[in-house]
Amino acid sequence: MKFSTRAEYGLKAMVNLARCYPEQKCIKTICQEEKISIKYLERLVGELRKGNLVKSQIGKSGGYVLAKKPTSIKVGEIIEILEGPIAPMKCVGKKCVREKTCSSFGLWNKLGEQIKKTLYEIRLSELVK
Repeated sequence: MKFSTRAEYGLKAMVNLARCYPEQKCIKTICQEEKISIKYLERLVGELRKGNLVKSQIGKSGGYVLAKKPTSIKVGEIIEILEGPIAPMKCVGKKCVREKTCSSFGLWNKLGEQIKKTLYEIRLSELVK
């Protein structure tokens, strides 16, 4: 299983916001500090906002702030908002017609459950240094 830059950069931005929580931060500053393209980060933050993890303030003194405390945000939430369901194979997490006859379905399903469990056990606050 390989996560894309969506997960990598989105998580970096969320950790950045967690460092200054409850203060807000402009996206340009986050981009400079994390070395992420502003257009790309705007899209990712937009998805995180739709997922109720980030709030935005419009205007000259506007910016972004976490929608809840970093101790309340789980890394799994962030990843699933940006990447979709956590599954090592396309068939995991869905109803598969070959589920009963597939010799490896149990392995992939168990692996997917463990990855998801691990990501949901880690809180954003644990990543702040």
